[in-house]
Amino acid sequence: MARPTLLHSQTQALLTLLNLDHTPASTSTAPSTGPFPRPSTPSTAFDETAQPPLVWKVLILDDLSKDILATSLRVQDLRDQGVTLHMQLHTPRPPLQDVPAIYFVSPTLANIRRIAEDLSPPLYSSYHISFTSSLPRSLLEELASLILANDPTGETGRLITSVHDQFLDFLVPSPNLFSLLPRRDVVPSAEPAKKGAKARDVEVEGKPSYVVLNDPRSGEVEIEEEVERVAKGLFSVVVTMGFVPIIRCPRGNAAEMIARKLDAKLRDHIASTTNQRGGASRDGAYGADGLSSLQRPLLVILDRNVDLVPMLSHSWTYQALVHDVLDLKLNRVSVESPENGKLQKKSYDIDSKDFFWAKNAGNPFPQVAEDIDAELGRYKADAAEITRSTGVSDVNDVSQIDFSSNAANLKTAITALPELTARKHTLDTHMNIATALLQAIKERSLDNLFQVEETAARQPKAVVINTMKGVTDEPGQIAHPTPEDQLRLVIIYYLSVPDNAMPKEDLAELTNLLKEAGADVAALEYVKKVREVTRMTMMATQPAVAAQTQGSGGGEWTKGFGALGSRITDRLREGGITGVGLDNIISGVKNFLPARKELTVTRLVEALMEPSTASTQALSDTDDYLLFDPRATRARGGAQPQHQKGRAQYGEGVVFVVGGGGYVEYGNLMEWAQRGRDRDRDGREKRVTYGSTEILSPTTFTRALAALGA
Repeated sequence: MARPTLLHSQTQALLTLLNLDHTPASTSTAPSTGPFPRPSTPSTAFDETAQPPLVWKVLILDDLSKDILATSLRVQDLRDQGVTLHMQLHTPRPPLQDVPAIYFVSPTLANIRRIAEDLSPPLYSSYHISFTSSLPRSLLEELASLILANDPTGETGRLITSVHDQFLDFLVPSPNLFSLLPRRDVVPSAEPAKKGAKARDVEVEGKPSYVVLNDPRSGEVEIEEEVERVAKGLFSVVVTMGFVPIIRCPRGNAAEMIARKLDAKLRDHIASTTNQRGGASRDGAYGADGLSSLQRPLLVILDRNVDLVPMLSHSWTYQALVHDVLDLKLNRVSVESPENGKLQKKSYDIDSKDFFWAKNAGNPFPQVAEDIDAELGRYKADAAEITRSTGVSDVNDVSQIDFSSNAANLKTAITALPELTARKHTLDTHMNIATALLQAIKERSLDNLFQVEETAARQPKAVVINTMKGVTDEPGQIAHPTPEDQLRLVIIYYLSVPDNAMPKEDLAELTNLLKEAGADVAALEYVKKVREVTRMTMMATQPAVAAQTQGSGGGEWTKGFGALGSRITDRLREGGITGVGLDNIISGVKNFLPARKELTVTRLVEALMEPSTASTQALSDTDDYLLFDPRATRARGGAQPQHQKGRAQYGEGVVFVVGGGGYVEYGNLMEWAQRGRDRDRDGREKRVTYGSTEILSPTTFTRALAALGA
């Protein structure tokens, strides 16, 4: 049986938490969930049929736990679990003394103190406290002392029913994609303190990991704290997924430091779990240490500097475009949509529960445009069938149905209309998103930027300059790439050409053009320094097949864009907006399929997981990677080069990039895993989960480079 995805595992842990840590009755018959259980939270599957009567309760969150829930559950999911209210911890809340409360917060001193305040006097009938990660003993003792200080009898302390470490301090925006929680820094509050009161400190989102770990101004303590934070978050991911991996990493950078920390944490965890079981075997779901690597997942920890290009490149796939252009964050995106005769900004939630997103997130944008048209046609056909069978003129008006004349109409309406309404809402959402993307593509010439970047190493300087200036293939049409677009193109061009192949004069000319456009060239200056001290020639990843372009004369992709244009124009007219010619926008957008190529991270993962199909260069680069096996005894454990044991094959892997990741790299890795499944004669599933310290947009990463180059 295939292991559940990380999103599924996290969701099940959250559902158990929301049901007052109730362990389903099916635990005894459930398959083993891994080599060690979650220390405080049952890691068994949530079984709704085995639950006691639903208990209505309130949920108390902080900013970090709110973000965790945002990518896994919706408000309706909370209601289904009996959560009537969800409120922020550090806000005034009314007492509800006959209602139990679930606290799901991060383990900080400020949160501990606020929980103690909520117990003096008690706001709720009982307290079920869960922390996003392991609660240090010092904070647990602080909570106990604060409660006793407020109530020496200890009676209010008895209201605390449970305290749990959940190990859920990470975000899962897609089933096989995760990031750690953002770094938090404590700074003085901007609000003036009251007279006689001490100035209050507040937590704000800190610098990206890439900046902390690569800035020469970072102190040793700051770097050590960041390494500990990352290892702690990665440990939570491993515990939630329920396995003990083989760990591989390159030598001599932050990835090695984190791998060593994680190895130590897993060893300690296995030892403590073994002691809790009374010395029971630690074989778990994978048997003894000697089992083949096909049954042990691989965890690959890489440093971001192995390849900067995917973090800056313009993409042509739906998910990456939405992230880059519309700033997708926590599965929420804001776009303008037509309403009451004008364009109004609306926010939409898009995640794996969205059928269109689940199907098209990794597809090229022209294919998405075609699928929107096909789905809208399917919806209209289904709606027409409902109106024919029920005799109504509008599927949104149930009151028109004459239930007395035909009882079958009632069944048809009840079962079909809600599904049709939800489907129409989803398609309208993606129509609005596609409209916004098309406008950005046209204005900034994103299609041209993407096509030039695909073969950057083979492009002459003149083509790069013309692209920076917005020259297009359409006569008389000039696009307007932003200064940041131009900067990203130049950095990719610089990193893609071989060492010393770009004359200094050419680089100086491109730099001057960037300055004239208003771009911050500090990012380029930093990349030049990085390339001087690291071997970045691996970044020149050229496609195996050139991009397939359809001319304006026809073809399936042109058909898809043309059909979408008429759909969008109709949609704008329905919203009362006229005079917007979407056909003019679409006419200049290129219709092509991205070339099939493997990025640097994908090639390194292939060498580690499927060496029989990997390139000689990738195998040579990874043979010297360190290996950590947390199951091995200390005598046999520790780091060792893989070539001493021979190359191995793995059926499941987790790839973690220290310093930031993106949807371009994620999509490329998923494509490789899918091709591996397709060519496996035995039908074995090749599963890869991709994660990073943060999922950064190209804009955010460019700013991080600029901060380092300043």
